[in-house]
Amino acid sequence: MFDTFDLFIDQMRKEVKSLGARELRTPEEVDEVIKLSGTTLVFVNSTCGCAGGIARPALSLALKDSKLPDRVATVFAGQDREATDRARSYFTNQPPSSPSFALMKEGTLVRMIPRSEIEGRVPEAVARLLAETFEEFC
Repeated sequence: MFDTFDLFIDQMRKEVKSLGARELRTPEEVDEVIKLSGTTLVFVNSTCGCAGGIARPALSLALKDSKLPDRVATVFAGQDREATDRARSYFTNQPPSSPSFALMKEGTLVRMIPRSEIEGRVPEAVARLLAETFEEFC
């Protein structure tokens, strides 16, 4: 039986997966996806009310842009800890941040949008950051 918190987490997972993001729940799944050729946007999902409530809608808006990464994946900070830790191991020279966005190209981090660039902004502003990142690297 789900408690209220589990239902809340489940809803946040479904919201991101409904956008076409592949949920990565194990370190092996993270390795498989990040090492693929091309570009991969990794969204570090979070239960953080303020920044998470901005990041998920921003992702939805950004994925309507004409230039997109080859794939979108997601890990859930605080829930799938091993997968999140593995994803973060690819985000070189970056402190842990959730929610956050990491654009990987050929398995290498090319742009990180940490929580500090998300919180306090409206989803449209964060979506513009993502769209500019896609335009530059995808």
